[in-house]
Amino acid sequence: MEKTGYTPSELLTTPADLNKKIGEPNLVLIDTRPAEKLAQGHIPGAVHFDLFGLSLIDTNPAPLKAFMYMICHVLEMRGVSEEKEVVLYEENSGMRAARGLWFLEYFGHPNVHVLDGGIQAWREAGYPITTEAVSPKAAQFKTAERRDLLATADDVLNSLGRKDICIVDTRSDDEYLGRNIRAARGGVIPRAVHLEWTNNLDSSGKYKSAAELGQMYASLGVTPDKEVIPYCQGGYRSAHTYLALRLVGFPKVRNYLGSWGEWGNRLDLPIEKPWEKK
Repeated sequence: MEKTGYTPSELLTTPADLNKKIGEPNLVLIDTRPAEKLAQGHIPGAVHFDLFGLSLIDTNPAPLKAFMYMICHVLEMRGVSEEKEVVLYEENSGMRAARGLWFLEYFGHPNVHVLDGGIQAWREAGYPITTEAVSPKAAQFKTAERRDLLATADDVLNSLGRKDICIVDTRSDDEYLGRNIRAARGGVIPRAVHLEWTNNLDSSGKYKSAAELGQMYASLGVTPDKEVIPYCQGGYRSAHTYLALRLVGFPKVRNYLGSWGEWGNRLDLPIEKPWEKK
């Protein structure tokens, strides 16, 4: 993976470090929680962009290009440019903020972070909360898209059977085992290993240490010498695992943006059913 301007440990920021930057003109602080949560109280200076619900279930070139154009435009409307530092947060170190980081890394942004522990950690540290709304000033974001961070259905299909590529299913046990079917078919991408995304977090809602994460994934055969493609239902939870593996220092991780919402609905793509294995 090419250098993006910071080491994996700097992908996260702390409440103390963020508090020093509140009010700086070079900071774009994005609250990715639902709007009602923002209205109840947020970190001073935060603008709102709830990334949940913006899914793509067709990663062919034309729809992929249109979807990414839309995401980039909304980020520009929130004041994001390549020259400004961006910090994303939600209630804890959750999938919305992680997905925002993945989008920005895909667009080539050199200075993006997730607030580890989210607004929960901010509150616990005693920093201020406000209900005062912020009107963002639109910016221009000169992107440099990094296709190596994204996997399409064709990329995943072409990776099947390769020992140097590991596919990670980040969904719940019920989804993995076909008890909760959220597409035309229940099942998994062939040869995928399963680790629900919530295992990336400790009991306080922060990311586990790099050592803990590395050991956890290594026990499943997910090691830094392999290219890793995480997926979920719509590219949210898989983005969380993308960030977890970046924190460990994995050099090549590609988020499958279409995930099971695409794969499970395409009858031409192969699946496995773990519950049928003896």
